[in-house]
Amino acid sequence: MTTPSPADQTIEIVRPQFPRGPFRAAIFDFDGTLSLIRRNWQDVMIPMMVETLAETESGESREELSDLVEDFVMRLNGRQTIFQMIQLAEEVRRRGGEPLDPLQYKHKYHDLLWLEVGQRVAAVRAGHIAADQLHVPQAGQFLAALQTGSCELYLASGTDLKFVRDELRVLGLGKYFGDHVYGALDDYEKFSKAKIIQQIIRDHGIDGRELVGFGDGFVEIEEVKRVGGLAVGVASNEEQLSGVNPWKRNRLIEAGADLIIGDYRCHDQLLGMLKCGPPG
Repeated sequence: MTTPSPADQTIEIVRPQFPRGPFRAAIFDFDGTLSLIRRNWQDVMIPMMVETLAETESGESREELSDLVEDFVMRLNGRQTIFQMIQLAEEVRRRGGEPLDPLQYKHKYHDLLWLEVGQRVAAVRAGHIAADQLHVPQAGQFLAALQTGSCELYLASGTDLKFVRDELRVLGLGKYFGDHVYGALDDYEKFSKAKIIQQIIRDHGIDGRELVGFGDGFVEIEEVKRVGGLAVGVASNEEQLSGVNPWKRNRLIEAGADLIIGDYRCHDQLLGMLKCGPPG
């Protein structure tokens, strides 16, 4: 019998001994995991950083700088944006330049990104684009099903909290999370996904094995596995809106993902594999 390739599988089981629940809480990343509003953010961040490093006249080619930047940008994906900017400042300093404050780099990046993101947000608000066209496919249906199953839902994003709250409203997904929405702060030491996970465990009096996490970046996968939970890697193809992004898939498996999905079209099958709600 031929084993289908990962791209052809609805749900790829990476680690067959994955936790089966019951799960009493679920934590989601936002961009690329539920939302497509900021899709292709890398195409804004990476060139901005390459341009900044090129100004140091270090003698490196644009290609060399692009490879360097892409590596640390994607390695830090899922953490607050400020950490990518802190790394940029360190790279400028390493090349003999005088870096800006990382917050200044972050604000510059947000201004550039908003040229694209703002148009998408305005189009949804004006009714020119349906909100679900900017969901990872069938994200809303999956969240509704999880909520019906008595699983407490949390959202934790490396994007600034004010943007996350606004974009959740635009997408019509805020109702699934209520007050359980967390995002990056200018005082970045006050927020981390690890802290949110510990808060969930503490507030609900649950074991880490009763937590399931969904994300398309390193951080949420690593932190969910650190407490013994089930880590679902969402290797979303943000361009084609179908199938699995092989680059994301490989990185998510490296981070420790138990399962890989491309989107939530498999939500019935996925729910059949998970037991959500209190024991009993």
